[in-house]
Amino acid sequence: MDKQQKINRFLNSQPPGVVYLSSWLTENGFSTQLLNRYKKSRWIYSIGSGAWMRMGDKPTYQGALFALQEQANLTIHPGGKTALSLLGKVHYLELSIKQITLFGRSEEKLPAWFLKYNWGLKVDYYSSSFLPSNIGLQNLEQGAFNLLVSNPARALMECLYLVPKKQELVECYEIMEGLNNLRPKQVQELLEACSSVKVKRLFLYMAEKAGHDWFKYTNLEKIDLGKGKRSLVKDGVYISKYRITVPKALENYE
Repeated sequence: MDKQQKINRFLNSQPPGVVYLSSWLTENGFSTQLLNRYKKSRWIYSIGSGAWMRMGDKPTYQGALFALQEQANLTIHPGGKTALSLLGKVHYLELSIKQITLFGRSEEKLPAWFLKYNWGLKVDYYSSSFLPSNIGLQNLEQGAFNLLVSNPARALMECLYLVPKKQELVECYEIMEGLNNLRPKQVQELLEACSSVKVKRLFLYMAEKAGHDWFKYTNLEKIDLGKGKRSLVKDGVYISKYRITVPKALENYE
């Protein structure tokens, strides 16, 4: 098979809009020398060090994330309000204000080419292992490919992780109010695996306040809520059941 056929067949193995990582191309037998030759022949072009696109194709941030998930086996994914927005759970948020929130494990970094490329959006990336990377994610169709994004329960926990500095609590509660059909088993699994006491206490407090049916199936005895009190605000209201102090605006929210 000649080189042109080889690269064409390989480029066609990925859906349109997907980025090709140099590391992945090298693993599949395309040396740097060969890639530079393909670049000269105008079959591919570079969008930053370590990332390529086929000629005539324009990268999308979803296509870049697909490459990180599928080619580099990273767990970096749309989370928080971005995931909720992509899943149609919130209609007034993030994507309209040109901002995306991504989460990955504590040891995972977004590559420099991803951070430097102009996606037309502000990218907020949080690396944390407060939730395991193998639960609470779902496939979401993005045109020609599927992307792993946080499911609604995990996405709300990611929002709560950012409270109070990067995320307003009352907005989290408004999101919680809309999540009336979460699966109790999924919620239980996430709460048991979550290592953030703040997230667990807030999630349970909000679920109970919202009066969701699924909350009745939560087994609190299996969830470690830590010791001591947690205060998220000054001059707030203390919720003795969950040992947290929340803003008055939240406790009085109807």
